[in-house]
Amino acid sequence: MRNILITGGAGFIGSNLTAELQSRYPEARIVVVDDFRSGDFKNFRGFRGDVVAADVSRLDWNAQFGDRVFDVIFHEASITDTTVHDQFLQTHDNVEGFRRVLAFAAPHQTPVVYASSAATYGVCSGIQHEDQPPAPANVYAFSKVQLDNLAREHATKNPSWRIVGLRYFNVYGPREVHKKAAASMIYQLYLQMKAGRRPRVFRSGEHRRDFVYVKDVVALTIRAATAPHSGVFNCGSGVAVSFNEVIAELNRCLGTSLEPEYMDNPYAHFYQPHTQADMSRAAAELDFRPGWTPTTGIADYVATLEGAR
Repeated sequence: MRNILITGGAGFIGSNLTAELQSRYPEARIVVVDDFRSGDFKNFRGFRGDVVAADVSRLDWNAQFGDRVFDVIFHEASITDTTVHDQFLQTHDNVEGFRRVLAFAAPHQTPVVYASSAATYGVCSGIQHEDQPPAPANVYAFSKVQLDNLAREHATKNPSWRIVGLRYFNVYGPREVHKKAAASMIYQLYLQMKAGRRPRVFRSGEHRRDFVYVKDVVALTIRAATAPHSGVFNCGSGVAVSFNEVIAELNRCLGTSLEPEYMDNPYAHFYQPHTQADMSRAAAELDFRPGWTPTTGIADYVATLEGAR
């Protein structure tokens, strides 16, 4: 990888990806395209590459980059705030942005790795498999289904072109602080407990989530760039833990003994009771297995937040 393009590189996952790629390939020319709607310049600390401030859904890609050819494109740019209910804005920016990325990559069949989402599975319980039919419960998830559809259409027409989607589950880790209320529940609970307050979760704290550490997300995203063929893969830890278990681990890391404060769930009719990624396809086809368990991931994250990393 000598020439790398990353969209959304100022965001949470994108900035972690950018930093890791720069570390692995110090001689590579890395270009980031980001409009900073859900990113932060502080996430670029130590970055030596080029930043193009632009909206990927409105950028004239050929005018911007001319005949420059990239070895790989990582497409992380998206409106990720699921509380944005403007259906036109969410669908236009997410889908048309990806459409323009694919049109730019098509002439040279540049490998594209893009961010899909576990939200495409909708409100279901149990283990989620890539072959499950999509059931988006909000417009954000709907837009991600359209990305998967576009990728499949292009890959079918061009079998030698590798377009790989990753369905990110509940990602947490460094460089998410700028997201504030939209940051992971692990970070939200950490803040409450660090301030000495009882952590608040929906009654009775037994909803289970596949919390995946961002370091594993980055590792799989990079691995996907060398996938043998196009396709969509889950990106999770493969383990579902309850919010009570997360709180217990945070108590252990912080040396506290704060009991959860339970509250009624106003979103019960569309709140997922259980998310868990089936990671067998990533293991079989990408030779990838998560390296961080919820316990080790939370411990490493808290150490980073506490300044011990």
